[in-house]
Amino acid sequence: MSIKVLIADDHRLILSAVRRALAAADDIEIVAEARRGSQVLPLVHQEQPDVCLLDVRMPEMDGLTCAERIREAAPDTRVVMLSASAEPESADEALVRGADAYVAKSVDPQELATALRRVNDGESFRLGVAEPGAREDAAGLTERELSILQAVARGLSNQAISGELWITEQTVKFHLTNIYRKLEVSSRAEAARYALSRGIAAA
Repeated sequence: MSIKVLIADDHRLILSAVRRALAAADDIEIVAEARRGSQVLPLVHQEQPDVCLLDVRMPEMDGLTCAERIREAAPDTRVVMLSASAEPESADEALVRGADAYVAKSVDPQELATALRRVNDGESFRLGVAEPGAREDAAGLTERELSILQAVARGLSNQAISGELWITEQTVKFHLTNIYRKLEVSSRAEAARYALSRGIAAA
């Protein structure tokens, strides 16, 4: 079953970029687009999306207010805030005001589909945000990707990782694709060797 997504941004260029970034994801369907914040809630009621991808700054109603309204009116709809800011304070405010995840516009477009899958699976996270004390020695892997890499190094199957981390096997596969790309490896064995050689996972 496809993940139904509503995207809202007042810049046509961003809307076009999001469409391109999601074009290859056959499990994601864009069901509505909005260019003003005031359009979002009516479209949520009409289309009942699984996930709303909202720009923080929009005319007539900003994304943060939209997130609050969606949380009240459609609590089952997940909200991802998309922002030009990578500041932790901006992410904190978005999460406090109703967003389930925060994605900086500086992230690799290839990560957007995975982010939508993650939030649809119930995860809450910040992507592309400068985290105090965050690890910087693991090829830019997210905390979730690090957890999966460590599990791979322990010899766990996708099914076992899925059960341990409470995510679907499909999500595990998507994360592994990103991990291989970031580490520039092509197999589980190579990824495991990477983790062990750099002390990311215990031997």
